[in-house]
Amino acid sequence: LEDTLQFTPKVDFNAGVVAAGEAQIESTVTGNSSMMSTTEKDVALKDQSQIYLPINNALTEVGHVHGFLEEIGQGVQHIASRVDDIISFVQQANDYRKIFNEGFTFLNIPRSYYGVLTKDMLVQGCSREKDPKHDKNILTPECAAAIFDVCVSENILHADFSVDVTLSRVDITKILDSTVPSLHMDEYSAKKEDVVDTILRSRYVNLYNLLKEHLTEESYLGIVKNKILVDVQGEDLLFQIFTSNILQRTPGEESPFFEFIQRVCSSQICSKTNKESSSCFNNSDVNKPLLKPGCGGFGIRNFLTLFLSIEVTKSMLEASRAKEHGDSIAYENACRKTQILTDQLNESNPILTEISDAMTAEGVAKEKIAELLLELEVDGLDGDESEEICYWKSVMEKEAVKKMAANEKLMDCNSKYQRLMKKLRESLVYKCFIS
Repeated sequence: LEDTLQFTPKVDFNAGVVAAGEAQIESTVTGNSSMMSTTEKDVALKDQSQIYLPINNALTEVGHVHGFLEEIGQGVQHIASRVDDIISFVQQANDYRKIFNEGFTFLNIPRSYYGVLTKDMLVQGCSREKDPKHDKNILTPECAAAIFDVCVSENILHADFSVDVTLSRVDITKILDSTVPSLHMDEYSAKKEDVVDTILRSRYVNLYNLLKEHLTEESYLGIVKNKILVDVQGEDLLFQIFTSNILQRTPGEESPFFEFIQRVCSSQICSKTNKESSSCFNNSDVNKPLLKPGCGGFGIRNFLTLFLSIEVTKSMLEASRAKEHGDSIAYENACRKTQILTDQLNESNPILTEISDAMTAEGVAKEKIAELLLELEVDGLDGDESEEICYWKSVMEKEAVKKMAANEKLMDCNSKYQRLMKKLRESLVYKCFIS
């Protein structure tokens, strides 16, 4: 690819890094480096100068990539297309499907990717350790536990402890006002606003910890409701969503799918005091921001999330089919498989953020070194004597060490869930043998 298209490796996911249960792949993301930039949104949206080409290979005889290669052979797994406003695009697609019962369906992303409520959150609040205004807990552990139990019993929370996104502040307040035990009512009443704020923020707390006030609550909820993935590279944002399989000959077979993305360059992101749109992206015609292809990167943090979500969606479909056919053993197995994969996603997410942050910082250091070497070459100076280059080399080496350490941590996590999935598979074989 480097000889024919001048593509060079951008990201390498080695053996053991990308795994979902027993399914493992290796992947290399190659691509070119586009120098194009523009202030015109329509030009940036249609520009095709930046190309990313992931090359995937199955390392085990289970999982989507192995199934794809076995059933279809080598070929295009998915194609990504850029959209202008991904929240509106996906919402429209979902509405169309509900009305006409046709159109795209999207991969199921567990709500834990975005955020769930915990008792500790009710005690401490969301991200309170970073807010100097909050130096004390909101509630005592006893009161927090009582309110959490009310949230469960009154269906404010789903089974996975995610908050029902259809409930408003008024709805939640009304429920709590009438159901919090009298023993804790005074404490709850004194901290009511903080409690309700925490419950509402928990719906997207993981995203908020990444993006803070750069998005409005409306946009955060649009992302959660439509199960859109979010990644950050430096100060650029990348929004992604993947359809379920398309062009299937029969249900359950592997087939290609589509990806839709929205790139938001850092210059487009509004400050907290300058929100010009509901999604807080700067689209004004005055002082147009500079746009460039590829901003937001490839989606390193979401690569494993995609792989896991494909397997989660498949296991949920297995559960649905088993329930329809009255196969209790297969249904139980599929539900357990879904839970294992969801747990793996939850445990992997913070590690993936570590890897993504290290890779981004390492990439920035490499770019700085290349820029400085080019400047020195033009001036006819020796780059080895530059203190600034030595500094960026030390940064690059430090981030590479962080990346390797996080990769090892992720592989340990993957091994854990590989063992759990193997144990589940072997127990199913035993059940089938006994029956």
